[in-house]
Amino acid sequence: MNRREFMNYTGGMMSLGVGGIQPNFNKMETFMQAPSPIRIKDVDSNFERESLRPYRFKGGAITEAWQTAAMLESDSGNKVVGLGCQSVLWSDSKVAADHTFNGGNALMFAMSERALQMMKGQTFKDPNELLDRLLPEVLEYGKKITGNPNLRKTFALNALVCVDNAAWILYARENKLKTFDDLIPAAYKPGLSFRHSKVGSMPAFSVGADVNKLKKAAEEGYFIMKLKIGSAGTQKEMLAKDIEFLTAVHKAIGHYETPYTRSGKIPYYFDANERYDEKDTLLRFLDHAKKIGALDQISSIEEPFGERNQNSVKDIDMILAADESAHTVEDAAARIEQGYRGIAVKAVAKTLSMTMRITQLAHEKNIPCFCADLTVNPILVDWNKAVAARLAPFPQLNIGLQETNGHQYYIEWDRMMSYHPRAGAPWTITKNGVYETGKEFYEQSGGILEESKHYLEVFRQPEI
Repeated sequence: MNRREFMNYTGGMMSLGVGGIQPNFNKMETFMQAPSPIRIKDVDSNFERESLRPYRFKGGAITEAWQTAAMLESDSGNKVVGLGCQSVLWSDSKVAADHTFNGGNALMFAMSERALQMMKGQTFKDPNELLDRLLPEVLEYGKKITGNPNLRKTFALNALVCVDNAAWILYARENKLKTFDDLIPAAYKPGLSFRHSKVGSMPAFSVGADVNKLKKAAEEGYFIMKLKIGSAGTQKEMLAKDIEFLTAVHKAIGHYETPYTRSGKIPYYFDANERYDEKDTLLRFLDHAKKIGALDQISSIEEPFGERNQNSVKDIDMILAADESAHTVEDAAARIEQGYRGIAVKAVAKTLSMTMRITQLAHEKNIPCFCADLTVNPILVDWNKAVAARLAPFPQLNIGLQETNGHQYYIEWDRMMSYHPRAGAPWTITKNGVYETGKEFYEQSGGILEESKHYLEVFRQPEI
């Protein structure tokens, strides 16, 4: 009996997890009445700048990230703050190229503000319905203010993360929902039905990273690395540098062992961030991997071509994962049809609402997912972890998987961690390459539905 047959057979009352058959407590709960519409009485927005160590990708680099915050207040008096993290370079490199760093961020922040103003005085039934109303207009607004008629949907979704995040927290507060599991709509529960007791913590290394840093990470217990390729320069120069990097990586850590993979070896997860123009260029990279004995350790290559390349990739015997190009569930479906065999989902970059839809589609199509980072703050790391802990294991692995690189790049990471409502909780700390996501993590939903004193203070009005 396969997984789907089992779920149908049990009516969703049980799920197949890593540890075998597991009860799906959410399916056992009595269905609630449809929630009442929530009216937004007031809104507000703000942001904080956080400095980064240089993070190089997409032929560029970032040294700062804007942490956005959206405040929603309902008629009933509930006031909540949702968080986001902006990445202009990742979401639309053309906007990054056409504007200054601060200018690009200001444009994205203006789109968050536009969404909030659209919501003021309006009602919504649930965050998914709200996103469907906001996204088209926010995207069109973004096209106007950026001067880019081809603005990527991911840019608009990135702007909407703080708004969507606030909407989910308010939805939980208004309907007295206590846990993340309670939030998941019935239609999307199958795609988020696992409950891993451990989630792999995958660090990310920028283009041309010092392999000694990778070696140090492996010695600290990290067992899967996200390695940025797509070096700056022409395609010929890029390939030469990427091949040199691959060779150095395999020589440095290829022999390390881990209990979390079926092969017992450390897998490499490469992320090209759309830098490869042609399929042949990627094939030459893979030929070199085979030549040096590294091919079997490559677990996936993320977003090598981007959406500009619509050619089939079904003939490439490798898990190619879609990321930026899988903006919406419809785009993800198109990428799957094109031959992509994995999806990097980002509740912290494309909204939780859209992520739920994509994970459900992936579940139905038997496409593995893992949670990618956006170099986000500690609270958003746990929003991502809430999803990662409930996804089916990525191929070659036997636990959940989540990229998390904020601790590597934020200069004031420890201070930012103090803003977390559950700072210091076991699940917030990587131990031997994994997060321990046990009973406490699920019962407390990683602390993500609780108030952060710091971010509430961001909206405190000065006394006049």
